[in-house]
Amino acid sequence: MSVHSRAEFATITTQAVSAKHLYTLGYEGLDIEQFIVRLRQAGVRAVVDVRELPLSRKKGFSKSALRQRLLDAGLSYFHAPALGCPKPIRNRYREDGDWTAYTREFLGYLLTQQTAVAELAAFARSTPTCLVCYEADFAACHRTYVARAAHRRGGPAVTHLGLKTAVPDGPDRLAA
Repeated sequence: MSVHSRAEFATITTQAVSAKHLYTLGYEGLDIEQFIVRLRQAGVRAVVDVRELPLSRKKGFSKSALRQRLLDAGLSYFHAPALGCPKPIRNRYREDGDWTAYTREFLGYLLTQQTAVAELAAFARSTPTCLVCYEADFAACHRTYVARAAHRRGGPAVTHLGLKTAVPDGPDRLAA
């Protein structure tokens, strides 16, 4: 995983607790305060940003601002651009809206990122972690595929957070 600071990552890993869930959360519709409160309610200690380019028009959610707000709240932040959706795949989806094609292309790309997925799985086993992206609906976001890939590599069970919900992932909740 390409993390913001390997030293921070190592520190958190040595202070590890056993994690039962790998959470996902989209910040669409949330302000930064609601977002942080929800992470804390779930017991999250580290956020892994799986946006290829962590920029946002929404105040507080671009990489530097988000990282600082999370650090101020006692949470760690890591950016994993290798686990983001590549621009050509995103652009194709914007043009044609074909979720099946998007899924096929992203899953093919994700197969080329097995080192990053394995690192995420190992980290998530030892630290209560949440994958973050914009899309509120986990069934329409690549972070679900990343979380599932990490789970298959030995990471914790996947749970999708909403403002007031926690939905366990399962075969009946397939995104494609």
